[in-house]
Amino acid sequence: MATCLPLVRRRCPTCASERFRADGRFRVNANHKRLDAWLLVLCTGCGETAKLTVFERMNVRSVRPELLDRLHANDPRLAFALLQDPVVRRRNRVALDWDDAWRLDTGGSGHPDGEVVDVSVRFAARIPVRPVRLIAEGCGLSRAEVERLISDGRLVAAVGLRGRLSGDFTFTLKR
Repeated sequence: MATCLPLVRRRCPTCASERFRADGRFRVNANHKRLDAWLLVLCTGCGETAKLTVFERMNVRSVRPELLDRLHANDPRLAFALLQDPVVRRRNRVALDWDDAWRLDTGGSGHPDGEVVDVSVRFAARIPVRPVRLIAEGCGLSRAEVERLISDGRLVAAVGLRGRLSGDFTFTLKR
């Protein structure tokens, strides 16, 4: 599950840093019957503010009142949802950096006991993580041990475990 907003990967024109921190603040601008809305992000290097476009030149009547209220209230959950939206990310040409922005909740003991263990992994948010790292953290193993288990065929899953995943999956661990 997510613990905070991810960092936004975008080049800063002032200091050439490539990371921006979103804290959930928005700016809304009205010009006659048109609205613009931006999510404000701060450069981690120099503190310069950049704007990620949420929408531009929209008619006031086409914006849902509850969305407008959330923008004015600087709702951090709205910021989280907008950062996850692929349309917003593509429009602003940004990527997300999820390092240190998530945690693993095992719901019990971290080290599974037993000869064969079936594990179901559910994501509370669409956070791209490497399953090898997730399994290593959850089972109290090193990543090299998890790689060895995959190579030996004692850790199997219907999905590839060596790339990145952001959707639910299951795996079986044979001790």
